[in-house]
Amino acid sequence: MKTVLITGANKSIGFETARQLAQQGYFVYLGSRTLDKGEEAVNQLKAEGLTNIEAIQIDVTDKASIEAASQKLTSLDVLINNAGISGGFPQDTASTSTDTIREVFDTNFFGVIDVTQAFIDLLKKSDAPRIVNVTSGLGSLTLHNDPNWIYYKVKGAAYGPSKTALNAYTTVLAYELKDTKFKVNAVDPGYTKTDFNHHSGPGEIPVAAGYIVKYATLGEDGPTGQFISYDNNPETGISPW
Repeated sequence: MKTVLITGANKSIGFETARQLAQQGYFVYLGSRTLDKGEEAVNQLKAEGLTNIEAIQIDVTDKASIEAASQKLTSLDVLINNAGISGGFPQDTASTSTDTIREVFDTNFFGVIDVTQAFIDLLKKSDAPRIVNVTSGLGSLTLHNDPNWIYYKVKGAAYGPSKTALNAYTTVLAYELKDTKFKVNAVDPGYTKTDFNHHSGPGEIPVAAGYIVKYATLGEDGPTGQFISYDNNPETGISPW
């Protein structure tokens, strides 16, 4: 049975991603910053008949927590770096404090790096390792400079830049692993109705999770080093960087 670790999976899109992968027969390590919330989420899925799932405590901003989590796993096929924060809105460049920006980057960027580095050796033992970094369409610098883009006016000093940095890291990581069996991609679940955005998005959670699941379960001929956003490109999903 293939195994997957999903950070920030006790609610919303991460939770639905865990559900869909468990339904596909993966053993899911449902990552949560606090174990009680993780176990609550796991119990909900087990009540649906999904027993191939286990809660694991992992705070992506705490290296000790990450290391402790890595010691509990003996195998890993898929890593989904889903945990993220917005930092609140609005985020005017002239007034958003560097404390807020650092906090967002600690979770959305540095946390991803720390988690990836902690689990990369386990992933290398897999026959088909996959890494999905959950990003945002707002990470596209190209589209931020296009006045015709639907989200052109949605700017911010912390959240968008943190995802731009994440995209850059994904590109470098995918390049370094290009001659291996790894598939490494940045996937935007889209503007989705969740508590992350006060349920303002038009997208539905099952659809958003489906995008992540698609790239978590890529076959041998699947792409790597791509920025996928069906919000930015409804036809192919391949987004401008």
